[in-house]
Amino acid sequence: MPGRVFAVVGPSGAGKDTLIAAAREWRPDLHIVRRVITRPIEAGGEPFEGVTEAEFAARAARGDFALTWAAHGLHYGIPATVFTAIEQGRDVIFNGSRAMLGDAWEAFPGLTVIHVTASVPVLAERLAARGRETKDDIARRLTRANYEIPYGIGVQVVRNDGPLDVAVAAFLAALQPESV
Repeated sequence: MPGRVFAVVGPSGAGKDTLIAAAREWRPDLHIVRRVITRPIEAGGEPFEGVTEAEFAARAARGDFALTWAAHGLHYGIPATVFTAIEQGRDVIFNGSRAMLGDAWEAFPGLTVIHVTASVPVLAERLAARGRETKDDIARRLTRANYEIPYGIGVQVVRNDGPLDVAVAAFLAALQPESV
């Protein structure tokens, strides 16, 4: 039986990477995708493979990605190796973007979307603390915090602006959609 695919989406600062890391502890069977991003490794954040624009374009042209999208001036790719994990029956989880969900649904029929949210004050505090964006960048990101999910895609919502253990429990439950 093939594995399931979960796209974790939500505004910057909602804690998607924190919840994915917590899921790894509780669900070591998960195949957590390491995204390819046109961002220098020194920028920090999630574990990712940093590449140049030229390398990303070459890899995309070779068909190395199952899914690509652009956001915030960067390009993101989900390596095509995820199909092997799915075929092996492993559940796959990746940090995505709300704007690319239509393409993700086409690439991964039956996709489950987990939308991680937090209040705007909490998002602003987290974005400022990570130190990657200017105040103007943060303001732009906060204006997208309430971005609508495309119509027709089922979504599980996880609020992450209270105690972390509560959000982790909700996130783990969302990884078992048949029981929600």
